[in-house]
Amino acid sequence: MSRKVLVIGLDAAPPELVFEEFREELPNLGKLMRDGVYARMESSHPPITIPAWMVMVTGKSMGRLGLYGFRHRKPGTYNDIWIASSLSVREKTVWDILGENGRKVIVVGVPPTYPPKPVNGCLISCFITPSTEKDYTYPKELKNEIERLVGEYIIDVEFRTEERDKLLKELYEMTEKRFRVIEYLMTNKPWDFLMFVEIGVDRVQHAFWKFFDKKHHLYMPGNKYESAIKDYYRFVDERIGDLLSHIDDETAVIVVSDHGAKRMKGAFCINEWLIEKGYLVLKRKPEKVVSLDKAEVDWSKTKAWGWGGYHARIFINVKGREPHGVIPPEEYEDFRRKLAEELKGIRGPNGEKWETEVYTPEELYPNGIGDYPDLTVYFDNLSWRSAGTIGHGTLYLPENDTGPDDAVHSKYGIFIFYDPKRRIGKKIRDISILDIAPTILKVMGFPVPDDMEGKPIEEVI
Repeated sequence: MSRKVLVIGLDAAPPELVFEEFREELPNLGKLMRDGVYARMESSHPPITIPAWMVMVTGKSMGRLGLYGFRHRKPGTYNDIWIASSLSVREKTVWDILGENGRKVIVVGVPPTYPPKPVNGCLISCFITPSTEKDYTYPKELKNEIERLVGEYIIDVEFRTEERDKLLKELYEMTEKRFRVIEYLMTNKPWDFLMFVEIGVDRVQHAFWKFFDKKHHLYMPGNKYESAIKDYYRFVDERIGDLLSHIDDETAVIVVSDHGAKRMKGAFCINEWLIEKGYLVLKRKPEKVVSLDKAEVDWSKTKAWGWGGYHARIFINVKGREPHGVIPPEEYEDFRRKLAEELKGIRGPNGEKWETEVYTPEELYPNGIGDYPDLTVYFDNLSWRSAGTIGHGTLYLPENDTGPDDAVHSKYGIFIFYDPKRRIGKKIRDISILDIAPTILKVMGFPVPDDMEGKPIEEVI
């Protein structure tokens, strides 16, 4: 019998919760750790959902993929963007390689898999799917099977909301349906490789982190949502146990997250700072808080502008590259170096020193293609979110600028490997997100393509 692999993806699950704080509450994940191997997994740079999952399943870095986030700037424009999708991924995924070699695959919810591409098996697309009115499965007819089983399938939930009771109800409903569908596929479709991602882990953390983390600046003792995150993890662990009851001794299990999560200390208004420095010039000050694309920017006098998110993306207005560029190409390197040093020197609202990291694309993506920013910034080791909106009248916000959000992303996700035939039982050194695809192929008896950037994890082979 050929080796099978089940990959359980828990979006944004941090090692601090899974390996430490919640471990005793998670008997199924705990067993996989106790009898297998586990490690912190260094995510992509930056550690964000899209493209981290694709880095994982292709074994190729963001620069090789040409994917640097969910949205990308169109070259030669200021505000025109394109959104990442499955069509943006031109490298082969691990399930493409397996399918080409006759192995049956099942893929559920791995970002970005919308629109669904053909696979040698079944695929259900991810959270970027616009709605279930669209075709979100391969083959197309699989959608009818899913809806007969669970009614309307839930792709994602709106997590930036103050209606948290409603959100919790929707989270559990989404997750219950997803696991029912996965269990149905596991037991009714042929497969050698099955991978799914539960996005709900990410959503519950963003929506409820301040309610359970006593060190969060907005934490309120005795609040009704104190155990919301832990309860959800326990629910997911139970459902994982249900899936594990269906596998045999020929099936290896891998549990991964694309990155981690931690409390958000606040949001830093990157464009307000650039305005203060004279690098971003407005024709008119906005009367209310607006996004940069709604502001009246004087591009003929602007040297740099920024995008918000869990990290900041900084673009430089280069003469000949941008429509109204002002920085001569020969001065680009000096200006970028000066700007990077100034960004590193930013301090917190009380003058506290930050651990800010600033990267050039040459550092992160030496062979990068596509539309990368001129600088990538992690404010205070990613503890402060980047707010791209302007009109706040301050550089520091206690909360996110685009809706309720209590958590930020962190650099390390989780990796757990369990082989029913072996009892290893140890924590190993940190691994890289690039190592996952080569490890899957090696476990299943396939050679690792020369162009994959990671290596099989020795302890599990």
